[in-house]
Amino acid sequence: MDANASLAESRLPTWRLILSLAIPVLAQQSLVFVVMQSDRFLAGHLSAAGERQPAFQAAQTTANYLAWLINSYTVTVTVGSIALVARFTGAGDRSLANQVMHQSLMLASGLAIIGSVAALGGGLPWLIDLLNLDGDAAELADRYLQPLFVLLVFQMLESAGIACLIGAGDTRTGLWVMLGVAIVNLPLAWGFVRGWPPLPELGFVGIALGTALSHALGGLAILVVLTRGRFGLKLHLSQLTPRWDLLSRLLRVSVPAALDSLSVVVGQFWFLAIVNELGYEASSAHGIALGWEALGYLSGAAFGTAAMTLVGQNLGAQQPSQAARAGWTAFGIGCGVMCVMGAVFFVLARPMFRLYCPSPAQAGIVAAGVPVLRLVAFAMPAAASTFILTQALRGAGDTRFPLLFTWIGFFLVRIPCAYYFAFEVVSVPLLGNMTGLGMGLLGAWLAMFADLMVRGGFFLHRFAGGGWRRVQI
Repeated sequence: MDANASLAESRLPTWRLILSLAIPVLAQQSLVFVVMQSDRFLAGHLSAAGERQPAFQAAQTTANYLAWLINSYTVTVTVGSIALVARFTGAGDRSLANQVMHQSLMLASGLAIIGSVAALGGGLPWLIDLLNLDGDAAELADRYLQPLFVLLVFQMLESAGIACLIGAGDTRTGLWVMLGVAIVNLPLAWGFVRGWPPLPELGFVGIALGTALSHALGGLAILVVLTRGRFGLKLHLSQLTPRWDLLSRLLRVSVPAALDSLSVVVGQFWFLAIVNELGYEASSAHGIALGWEALGYLSGAAFGTAAMTLVGQNLGAQQPSQAARAGWTAFGIGCGVMCVMGAVFFVLARPMFRLYCPSPAQAGIVAAGVPVLRLVAFAMPAAASTFILTQALRGAGDTRFPLLFTWIGFFLVRIPCAYYFAFEVVSVPLLGNMTGLGMGLLGAWLAMFADLMVRGGFFLHRFAGGGWRRVQI
């Protein structure tokens, strides 16, 4: 297909369009997963850790949650960028799509500077303390995260540039850039941890430094691609001036989506604080289980990206029925893939944990983690609805209802249930102490299961209702 034609104008069957967009993103997400598991493996096999091993792994769990804060922060730019570029591309207005790209890069740079200053100016220790992590693990988490925030501007530019290309219908460039990021990340992380010449031996902190440097190269690579031009998008320094009308439209879509993502982060932080109260072993098991669960949600994110692009382009081309078909097709295929992942979790949970917990000192982590990984296998259909249909709604610019669903799922279902299910005694404001179920980490994950079921049902109902077709952006 001609790179200057929108996917909405293609004569290919919808399922083939979905796969043509999703497969490169799925490959990209697979690379992200490989890097995540490599980092988790390194933290689990630090030769200097000894009996402090659970503290290292607990620190990495908390640090990974705070790294997710960065990903949620990028949503302030990426969702509006994809939606607007896709809408203008579908309408055949490549000039406006290109102008949105310039606004996106400027916004990403500004937000990155604000985020770096806030984190490095005292925000990191405060957040770590808020998450109930203390002692060695808290100090390790702080040191681990600093390189990521020092080089945040490059990761923001990388995300913004890839988002604009996705909106234009190009998911392959992001794959190649992220392939390069992964190829650089793996040897850098291992080299900094182990001290492979000429790199210094930095131990645990070397994992994050390798990640930060590889994203810096990824951000520079995206700028080079956009300077040369791709899918109708071409970077010109002369156009890097604010266009308040476009910034306003971009933020009108992105801000509710960013509030949604940041609400998820707040809910996840609160949830992690509950898990951290259960001890280092529960925190470590929680982090490892989430790392494996990423096989499911990263798959869902790939099909969600395809849905977001095609829904936006088809609405821009005044084809709402095709937009709905694209959303349902992406959900159907993505849900099938995620259910396969769930079967893998259930059958292979124990060896999946043993890979990262080889020593007798880590036996408690395995015992706590295997049941929760098997439990989440049954949540994959609801998770597919949550991840994929959220993106489909965002492609239409419908970002307010997902925010409401997030608030209900996290703050009325997950958090209250986590306290009740996990602890034997729960302190309730104004009511005093009440008796809980005392199920530990499994109880917390049962609360997460309930949240996914509720939110999955809401997203299914919203997309089927069709109100998103009338949203103006």
